[in-house]
Amino acid sequence: MDIKIIIACHKAFQVADGEDYIPLQVGAAGKKGIRVKDCPGAHVPKTHQETGAILRDDDGDNISEKNPYYCELTGLYYAWKNMNADAIGLVHYRRYFSMKSIAYRKKHGAFESVLSHDEAVALLTRADIVVPKKRRYYIESLYSHYAHTLDGMHLDLAKEIVVQSHPDYIKALEKVYNRTWGYMFNMAIMPKKELNDYCTWLFDILEQLESKIDVNNLDAFSARLFGRVSEILFNVWVEKRHEEGLSFVECPVIDMQKINWPKKIIGFLQAKFFGKKYKASM
Repeated sequence: MDIKIIIACHKAFQVADGEDYIPLQVGAAGKKGIRVKDCPGAHVPKTHQETGAILRDDDGDNISEKNPYYCELTGLYYAWKNMNADAIGLVHYRRYFSMKSIAYRKKHGAFESVLSHDEAVALLTRADIVVPKKRRYYIESLYSHYAHTLDGMHLDLAKEIVVQSHPDYIKALEKVYNRTWGYMFNMAIMPKKELNDYCTWLFDILEQLESKIDVNNLDAFSARLFGRVSEILFNVWVEKRHEEGLSFVECPVIDMQKINWPKKIIGFLQAKFFGKKYKASM
């Protein structure tokens, strides 16, 4: 099985090696390329090796200039429009899928623990699409968490668009908005056919959402709203396609950098109980 998993990068960083993993510079429009030699482990397709840089999302059919608003979705768009494989996936330079145990990761290290080709094939044999392990919010629904930490209007507008343009998804959307867990990070691995279905649906909604929100009045952190809304919309698409018979398998996610959990938990509680919105990534 031919699998291509893009690693969304915006700076030089060690990346997972192996031919399945292809680092992609997102938001590359107007910026210098990230050199292969500065990204230990980087694999570059033969067609691009002469550049000395990792792939860029401003090559071919692309929306690279939207990266300040779409985040890693400019990488997803690039993969959708410019890559061919049996299955295509997206991970982040500091966040990967992994089937390895905690004990294995402690002994061998995080980069030796990322999902291997054989493991990915095994998962895609069990189910149609690989999704991240559920993130649970317990005392918050996906909608209320977004509304408390960011701006619930974004999800309200997304719902209006779904009602108007994709009414067959509204039942799934309402179910997801009220759910206390979700598949986050915009990470997944899926057959090219399903990627085409998902991206056609997603980017149509986001394009309409763009016409309803003036990002010029937002600071850089807030302007990345389309990438955040898409995390929840992915769950809507998953729910609807699952109802139609598509199967999904969860895979744990590992972080390459230490997470400050006390800071994240405090921020979560301050947003819920004291109305303190997020002003930066945590």
